[in-house]
Amino acid sequence: MWIYEKKLEHPVRVTCPDVKFAKMVITQYGGPDGELSASLRYLNQRYSMPTDKAKAILTDIGTEELAHMEMIAALVYKLTQGATCEDFKAAGWEGQYVQHDCALFWADANGVPWTAKYIAALGDPITDLTEDMAAEQKARATYEHLIACTDDPCVKDTLRFLWEREVVHFQRFGETLNDVQEWMCKAKHVWTGHKCGCD
Repeated sequence: MWIYEKKLEHPVRVTCPDVKFAKMVITQYGGPDGELSASLRYLNQRYSMPTDKAKAILTDIGTEELAHMEMIAALVYKLTQGATCEDFKAAGWEGQYVQHDCALFWADANGVPWTAKYIAALGDPITDLTEDMAAEQKARATYEHLIACTDDPCVKDTLRFLWEREVVHFQRFGETLNDVQEWMCKAKHVWTGHKCGCD
């Protein structure tokens, strides 16, 4: 069960609308390394985690990723607020305007719609947690690219916050991976890549 708090995790402000940059930021809404993919991946993988601690970490981070998707949605909305068809055409994003006007839609920066192919769930906790660490690093790198592409200090503030959370999530997943590996060893589960002297 979730309790929805009616405020963003971090304030989202823009100095002025910028449709061209909104076209780039949308990838963190519905792109392969975006917040929708992350939240669904983690909230799904938690069911096959072998320990309560691992399930809790995936639930917590998956929930926070939903909050990040909300922040990206607010950012894109503010960047396109009041934009006309001509503004979208000037940004090379007229397909968005024709199909959705200023409404949000899960797609990447090239307009490719979100797909479940972006989500991995193998049921093996080592594999899934390693995938989660890679996903956080890809999101971190994407936020770095986005920060480099805007001069708006307000937008940079939002993106830096999201960047920092990706770094923290990567660290939490690394700790969880270590915990799960220890559990697998103590529980005498068989896996490759580590030997810890358990009989």
